[in-house]
Amino acid sequence: MPVATLSLRGVRTRDRVVIAVFVAALSIAPLSASAAKTPVPKLDSNHLWATVDVCNTASHPDTIGIRASMPGDGDKHEMMYMSFIVEYQSSTGHWHYFGSGGQASYTAIGNASAGTRQSGQNFELKPNFSSRQKLRGVVLYQWRLNGKVITSTVRATSTGHDPAAGADPPGFSAAYCTIAPNSRGSLEITPVTPSAARR
Repeated sequence: MPVATLSLRGVRTRDRVVIAVFVAALSIAPLSASAAKTPVPKLDSNHLWATVDVCNTASHPDTIGIRASMPGDGDKHEMMYMSFIVEYQSSTGHWHYFGSGGQASYTAIGNASAGTRQSGQNFELKPNFSSRQKLRGVVLYQWRLNGKVITSTVRATSTGHDPAAGADPPGFSAAYCTIAPNSRGSLEITPVTPSAARR
């Protein structure tokens, strides 16, 4: 039986956190022509991740929260952006967009001079389906210079990360949330992989 399209009630942007790991050598001497090339972020950095950090708690009912981290490259002229997406898994194992309301617009989270920046997004779910659902987050990342995208990448949510803010309960980090309607028709959201912080 085909999975019904899910819908969202609301989207809330959460606090942004900067983990300042600055490159001290940048201001020591003028850059040579070869050294003045646009820096490139390390896409294999362990500071590049996404995680589910809120999953229908007493403080955030019917809500899934996604938190993400991205590395800077030391260039204060570059801006870093994130866009958050919620997906659900069908019975075939494929992941699907919610459609309208399931993706937040790109948001600037700060310049790339910091070693790491984090941000998060809450999505409030609308309980209009009758079958068990599995949710995850997907985050799109962009590094822009003078308004142009110079690097981009994408990550799906995974567990084992350290949200600096916004997690409920503190430090919670999961790859997915499983959602099932209860006998009263309201949502029950069970985190698949528990782990902790605040947005």
